[in-house]
Amino acid sequence: MYENDYASFVSRRIIEICIKRGDISIYELSKISGVKLSTIQNIVHCNTKNPGIQTIHKIANGLNMTISEFLNCPEINKYEFKDEEIEEYVKNS
Repeated sequence: MYENDYASFVSRRIIEICIKRGDISIYELSKISGVKLSTIQNIVHCNTKNPGIQTIHKIANGLNMTISEFLNCPEINKYEFKDEEIEEYVKNS
């Protein structure tokens, strides 16, 4: 799970914030964000490689953060998408 790809960074960010906010469980995050539990589980377990911006937005709002605050961490800020990732995203959009 802890690789150096975008999905891993997003997963770690969710876990980090939930711990800092008083050990919010994935179930609780689902309830406060309005995102299905299975969706959050898939993101946290890196089964979802490219979580959508709407999903990230809902998760951030559930954590009383803006999407900018959620995505503002060194790992994500330094991340550079590879051509294959961009092509995959375009293909699946």
